[in-house]
Amino acid sequence: MKDEARRGLADAARLVVKIGSALLVDPQSGRLRRDWLDALAGDIAAARARGQEVLVVSSGAIALGRRHLGLSSGPLRLEESQAAAAVGQIRLAHAYQEALARHGLGVAQILLTLGDTEERRHYLNARSTLNTLLKLGAVPVINENDTVATSEIRYGDNDRLAARVAQMVSADCLVLLSDIDGLYTADPASDPAAVFLPEIRELTPEIEAMAGEPRSGLGKGGMVTKLAAARIALGAGCRMVIASGSVMRPLSAIAEGARATWFIPKASPKTARKQWIAGSLQPAGSLTVDAGAVRALKGGKSLLPAGVTAVEGGFERGDAVLVQDPDGRPVGRGLCAYGAADARRIMGRQSGEIAAILGTPGRDEMIHRDDLVID
Repeated sequence: MKDEARRGLADAARLVVKIGSALLVDPQSGRLRRDWLDALAGDIAAARARGQEVLVVSSGAIALGRRHLGLSSGPLRLEESQAAAAVGQIRLAHAYQEALARHGLGVAQILLTLGDTEERRHYLNARSTLNTLLKLGAVPVINENDTVATSEIRYGDNDRLAARVAQMVSADCLVLLSDIDGLYTADPASDPAAVFLPEIRELTPEIEAMAGEPRSGLGKGGMVTKLAAARIALGAGCRMVIASGSVMRPLSAIAEGARATWFIPKASPKTARKQWIAGSLQPAGSLTVDAGAVRALKGGKSLLPAGVTAVEGGFERGDAVLVQDPDGRPVGRGLCAYGAADARRIMGRQSGEIAAILGTPGRDEMIHRDDLVID
């Protein structure tokens, strides 16, 4: 698996790294493990030097905040969890900023809920923000918005949130750093006969039945949530690895062949996204395009407003629309970057005119080629 691990990390153009509370916060003192975070920052800097884009999904806000508020080590009431999150999030963001600044890297804080990754408008806004931050060279540090997301505090976890983020940005690899080094047939802490599983290519009922309970007192995850994350990641064409983060350079350790469980998808992120667009979305409208646009689309180009001659339907931004040629024959389908009203205003016009027409800058493409499937 050493070569597989090296390829899984080194070949990833876009990498999402999830960090559990038990790694980042000392369970005894409640203090941030700054030496560990500094070492991780070195790994992130090395990945960036290889040309990789990195996003971090980090737990730890509640664990940090409860100490500063003098809260007990036992279970917290909902309002106490929210208060701890509010205090801890500031310290968590500042710690990442300091650690990554030593490597000349900028940091951006993003607070999300699982709802933000599922409600279409929120999803599109979050995806656009994350993609823009990556384009500008920042490292997004993402956490649940625990101060308002009551269901996430009670039942949620950053494993699934990390998988949703990986799906959102079409990441190639998702790394779940935890206090366990992979998936076993049973909990190795209680069953000495548990067998380690180095590679999973399909989440069968037998595999899902192997999940156990959380192992640490700080985190709310566990193998159940990690396998739920794996299902999301595999469906998005994203490789996922569960690995121990207890070493100082955990990403380097994985690349060098440290024990870890790899989940291997059947398709790439782009292929999985295209399959989803082609087979799962009911068109909410249609765009008719001219002959020149048809040729451009079949040549792998995006659909620009200049090539659109008619807009039908009452779709919203991000909805699936049918693309048809001048004779009404289907050419393909895709996710439109504009709602129907704005699409009608800019159809037939040059991309450079969009800001003047709509009063605000917009995307150059009516449908980006990554969001387009040609028949």
